[in-house]
Amino acid sequence: MARESEQGKAKRTEERVRSGEQKDLSTYRRLALALPGAEEASHMGAPDFRINGRIFATLAYGRKGLGTLMISPEQQALFVAEAPEYFSAVAGGWGKSGATLVRVDAPESVLAGALSTAFQHVLGKQALGRKSVAAKAKVQR
Repeated sequence: MARESEQGKAKRTEERVRSGEQKDLSTYRRLALALPGAEEASHMGAPDFRINGRIFATLAYGRKGLGTLMISPEQQALFVAEAPEYFSAVAGGWGKSGATLVRVDAPESVLAGALSTAFQHVLGKQALGRKSVAAKAKVQR
């Protein structure tokens, strides 16, 4: 029996990893788009997910096996403290504002909860913005 070359083994492992990453990215995408009114668009060449035109999640780091969530700094601190194996802050100012990385190979229940949190966070910010505009309009009358 001929032995498989090391190069052949490496290639098969790489193909399995790549197909696993695609499955994980597909799961992230499916869960994001399952949220009511969510739409997929693109920002700077990377897939993103929006509600009412506002981004709540992206796959900007999809090739690294990571999704990005737009959540509050407080929510980010809870996620990172509770599951540091899945969550981390984005580097720099975006991270300080709550932008959070999540491993797309996290359990589906973790991804679904995290995406729902980001979705609700962005919806809440939109509602506050509408209230603020309405209050300003009332004052100007």
